[in-house]
Amino acid sequence: MQTIIETVQPYVNTIVTAAAGVLTAFVLGGLNKLKTKVNVWLEARTTAAQREVIHKVAGEAFALAQTAFKEAGGERKLQEALQYASLTLSSQGIVVSQVELKSAIEKAYLEYKAKTKAVLATEAQPNEAAAQVAAKEAVSDLAAKLNDFLAQATAEVSSTQVQSAPEPIPAATEATQTPATTE
Repeated sequence: MQTIIETVQPYVNTIVTAAAGVLTAFVLGGLNKLKTKVNVWLEARTTAAQREVIHKVAGEAFALAQTAFKEAGGERKLQEALQYASLTLSSQGIVVSQVELKSAIEKAYLEYKAKTKAVLATEAQPNEAAAQVAAKEAVSDLAAKLNDFLAQATAEVSSTQVQSAPEPIPAATEATQTPATTE
C-alpha cells in the first residue's frame, strides 16, 4: 500500500496544484470584476459631487474674469478664468482637463448671457409698448393725410369735367394703279 501512495502522490500533488491555480484564477477574476464595478460606482458618485464643485468654481471664475478684467477681450477673460478655476480645483484635489474646465466656464457664460437677455427683455417691454403706440399714431396720421389727398384729387376731377369730342376716323382711300409707261 505504501508503494501505491508513493506512486499516486505526484499525480495527486499535480491535480491539487492545478485545482488551486484554477480556483485562484476564478477568485482573482471575480475580485477584478468587483473592483471594476466598485470603481465605476465610486467614480459616478465622486464625479457627480465633483461636477457640482466644478460648475460652481467655473461660475466664480467667470464672475471674477467679468469683473476684474472688464477692459480685456473675451479670450483674455477666458484665460484668466481658466487659470483661476484650475488653481482652485487643483488645491481641492480635483483634476479636470482643460477642455472640461473650458466647457464649464462657457456654460457659466451662456447662463449669464441668458439671464442678462431675459432682464433686458423685461426692461424693454415698456419701451416696446410705447413704440407700438407711436407706430399706431403714425399710421393713423398717414391714413388721414392719404384720405385728405384722395378727397382733394376727387374734388378736382369732378369740378373739371373734361369733355372731348370723338375724333373722326379717316375713310380708307382706294389705291389706283396706273400703268407705268416706258418711253
